[in-house]
Amino acid sequence: MRLILLGPPGSGKGTQAQRLVHRHGIIQLSTGEMLRAAVAAQSPVGLKAKDVMASGGLVPDDIVIGIISDRIDQPDAAKGFILDGFPRTVPQAEALDELLKKKHMKLDAVVELRVNESALLQRVETRAEETRARGEEVRIDDTPEVLIKRLASYRALTEPLIHYYSERRKLLTVDGMMTIEQVTREINRILAAIGAVESKAAHAGEPAKHSAKAARKGTGKGTVKTAGRAARSPKPAAKAWVGAKKAAKGPKRSVRKTSKRAAGTAKKAVKMASKRPARKLTKKRAKA
Repeated sequence: MRLILLGPPGSGKGTQAQRLVHRHGIIQLSTGEMLRAAVAAQSPVGLKAKDVMASGGLVPDDIVIGIISDRIDQPDAAKGFILDGFPRTVPQAEALDELLKKKHMKLDAVVELRVNESALLQRVETRAEETRARGEEVRIDDTPEVLIKRLASYRALTEPLIHYYSERRKLLTVDGMMTIEQVTREINRILAAIGAVESKAAHAGEPAKHSAKAARKGTGKGTVKTAGRAARSPKPAAKAWVGAKKAAKGPKRSVRKTSKRAAGTAKKAVKMASKRPARKLTKKRAKA
């Protein structure tokens, strides 16, 4: 199963990604973590990224794609993966499609967590107030001001991906304003519906087969017992014999009635035929 999670900051992508990881045994791929791991491993792509990051620049898409390519070739990615934080732009999505095509891999779905931005801002404000009330320091990146900037960036860069994947029939939209449990259930439901994961019905297949066998065995025994009782009981046998006798008489009577009617019709036809010539002869004789 290969997924992309889309959604603005604070939509719950990280929470849902972790739940999918634990449920389906796949891995979560974060571009930031992959970049740091590649740099630490001093791989050819990692060394290129290190030089760019050291100069304070943004890592080019081709380097990020190269790091993703190396990462999804590792054994722990065999069951599948979730891409978190990538792609962020349409060119990155196109580059990812080309990479997966070369590796003969298929992207199963892009899950968009749709949320209300005003509600997200309210959540951040409430969380900040609760943090201050506990006497703790509010994180710099967890304030309404920072969130407003991040939401603006998401709309400008990432929202076009919704249209991109919708055109390719990969987009699955989930209401991110539901509770965490409800969002998890809905994601699993739609993934099962498209065949990306096995549904509960599929897991229940074997018990169903066993129950079907048991039902067939039970039906067979019941039929044998019923037949034995019928053979031992004289009343059903007598009723069956009377019914058979009536059924046998029925057709004979109908045949007799049909033959009598046919015979009567034939006699009438003969009489009519014999009368018509006789009348004609008498008229001719009378004229003569």
